[in-house]
Amino acid sequence: MRTGSEPATARSALRARLWLSVWGLVWAVFGTAVFALVGRPGWAAACGVLLLIVTVDLAMIVRHLHQGPHYQPGRDVPPYQPPDDDRPRYPRLSQRGPSCPRPPRHRHP
Repeated sequence: MRTGSEPATARSALRARLWLSVWGLVWAVFGTAVFALVGRPGWAAACGVLLLIVTVDLAMIVRHLHQGPHYQPGRDVPPYQPPDDDRPRYPRLSQRGPSCPRPPRHRHP
């Protein structure tokens, strides 16, 4: 069902993000260990930083999953309804009056 308010009421695919984060975590651990054993400290540090970022992202994803249907509704929860607002969000050009002038055009040399 497409309502036109999808950017404001979009839901995140948290389970997909969870598995992608786990995959990234495995590769970051592997890269850190291999580069440390081979003697490439710069690459090991880069993989370690990536490992830290993936771990923080994974913790946030697990937190959002535990918070329930607000972040990850099930199949039985219908999509959010758009706000009951009859006025358009942005006025059309034909509806602009003297109180709402057209913005100035900037010309680049």
